Amino acid sequence: MKLYLSIDMEGMPGTYNWDQEKTDRATVKSLMSAHVELVLKEILQHPKASAIEEIVIADSHAGGDNLGFEITALDKSICLISGGPRPRYMLPDFDAEYDRVFLLGYHSGTGALMGNMDHTYSNSRVHKIFINDKAMNEALINAAYAGYHKVPVALVTGDEALRKELFREDAMPWLDYVSTKRAVAKFAAKNYSSLRVDLQIKNAVERALNKDRQAIPLYSFSAPVKLNIEFHSTAMTDVACLMPYVKRLDGRNIEFVEDNYGIVFEALMALVTLASTASM
Repeated sequence: MKLYLSIDMEGMPGTYNWDQEKTDRATVKSLMSAHVELVLKEILQHPKASAIEEIVIADSHAGGDNLGFEITALDKSICLISGGPRPRYMLPDFDAEYDRVFLLGYHSGTGALMGNMDHTYSNSRVHKIFINDKAMNEALINAAYAGYHKVPVALVTGDEALRKELFREDAMPWLDYVSTKRAVAKFAAKNYSSLRVDLQIKNAVERALNKDRQAIPLYSFSAPVKLNIEFHSTAMTDVACLMPYVKRLDGRNIEFVEDNYGIVFEALMALVTLASTASM
């Protein structure tokens, strides 16, 4: 068995805004490490732990420099992916060899009502992302890439707004989900007790590993896959349109259509990265 853990920051318990990360980065890193470490310990204490060949952690917030390498000392099976930019951003080096995926510390998509630090890929560049006319968040985008490889997402942790987005009938209502907080505003949160979250994590990890992989539904898109991105400025859209096969719909909106979701997944990150080069 091989497990893949993709780690973000905005849905981590104890976090509430990006200024906190700038002014007290050590605390934010410790909060992220504690959450991931608890999940790892629960995995390693599970009866199926002896069957685990590898646990890959993808440090996927910002520059991928949030988790210390010392976390790998918990077990010889643990590997840590750090740094960036990199291919497949939040799921680097991912393939069909993995048994299941955990998404930890994730957040709601841009424009969510009462979503703590809501955004989709980039708060400064992207207004909205749609795939096959459905509003996207990072959890859905990444879950679909796992589904493209026939690997299920078994557990997600994050804020209440993300839980509501994922539990829609057309999303992933079957998930094991642990809510870490509820937004009071975009940059303010009611963080739940660490004791409460930790207990729920223990139970959720046990359930996620006990499930037969084949019994966990896959989240995926039917072909052709249509990606729409609305950028924050026309200048960003200008540079995004330098990528081949991108169709401009208006001043800030582009469309990219492809049968292969793996290509769409990588195109999305390329387009957001191109947008960052625009002069404002």
